[in-house]
Amino acid sequence: MKPLQFLVIGCGNRGEAYADYSLYYPNEMRIAGAADPNKEKLDFFSGKYKAEKTWPSWKQALQEAGSIDAVIIATPDQTHYEIAMKCLEADWPILLEKPIAVSAADCISLAEKAEDRGVIVAVGHVLRYAPFFRKVKEVADSGILGTIATIELIEPVRYWHQAHSFVRGNWRKSDESAPMILAKSCHDMDIIRWIAGSRCSTVSSFGSLLHFTRENAPEGSRDRCIDGCSAEQDCPYSAMKLYLDPGKTGWPVTVLTKDLSVEGRIKALKEGPYGRCVYRCENDVVDHQVVAMEFEGGTTGSFTMTAFTGSDTGRRIRVMGTLGELRGEDEKIEVTTFKDDRKSMYTTEASGIEGLRKHGGGDFGLIRDFIRTVRGGDPGYLSSTIQASLESHLMAFAAEKSRLEKRVISL
Repeated sequence: MKPLQFLVIGCGNRGEAYADYSLYYPNEMRIAGAADPNKEKLDFFSGKYKAEKTWPSWKQALQEAGSIDAVIIATPDQTHYEIAMKCLEADWPILLEKPIAVSAADCISLAEKAEDRGVIVAVGHVLRYAPFFRKVKEVADSGILGTIATIELIEPVRYWHQAHSFVRGNWRKSDESAPMILAKSCHDMDIIRWIAGSRCSTVSSFGSLLHFTRENAPEGSRDRCIDGCSAEQDCPYSAMKLYLDPGKTGWPVTVLTKDLSVEGRIKALKEGPYGRCVYRCENDVVDHQVVAMEFEGGTTGSFTMTAFTGSDTGRRIRVMGTLGELRGEDEKIEVTTFKDDRKSMYTTEASGIEGLRKHGGGDFGLIRDFIRTVRGGDPGYLSSTIQASLESHLMAFAAEKSRLEKRVISL
């Protein structure tokens, strides 16, 4: 079979993460065109994937793309709704990076439009496709744990990732992207809902921006770390520590500039957003938040998101049932059955090419199942259709409403 012809709208980190599949599986996927207003990113993307056509505007791309089989939308959060709606009107299958949209009404509108037109829309909930979470779901559904009573999930964002993406980066302000619980943690809302297997009925949430504020700026700090900040050497969030190590050439350094020389990085720190002091970035999204959930049937869930964790920390999950308990962390899962107090261990690390990719193999897992679905028109391959993913977004909106209004929200 010929490879599917993809149009990629948005040539940043997530666009690359999905397009990389075409380099390893060229018989399945080909990048036919790309669109991005950033010429440096567009030229790099076009060269890497040999895209025949490129455009500085997504509107122009949709008008001139011609015969394509599917679209990847990996643009800033605020643009998802308008672009996805235009693609739906053209009946193009879509892989839509999360979040679906930045309002509940727009998320619902897109889901309804996709349903009405019978168009496949996959949402970038890549954790569903990682071997680790697939095994958690398999165990939860097997019945070995009995009735699921409680689900606990902790997302350790990591101190440097918070500084990079949610203080200095594109997701630092809610009105320019989305609240943290949606932009970062709708992954986690989705996983909890997926494992619970029933509708969420009630949500409450607490959290705040605790640390990354002007009030906490150390004495002697400057607007940019590279401008003679006297506190830089002792600051764990120093841009110079994070981005200038010559041995580090992967993400997040690649977000700064395509010129990865030390000189190119220094230029980016002097001129771009990633060189700014983390205490002077006008950011407003939370740096820690907790969410409590109740599901139909009585299952409860708790979620903790925090910036203040170490570099090597991964998500941790516990699923507690009436007959057993599951504990999972860092691709390792331990299941204890109460009847015999027996422990079973599973290692779920992704292997081969998938093991080199992000999200524990989830990025390539999603692309593979999306391609299978587009080829066959059978949504059975996809667990993260827009219809399946919608509720996690509504849970996130409810959690943010609860946090701001300090009250319990019924869905």
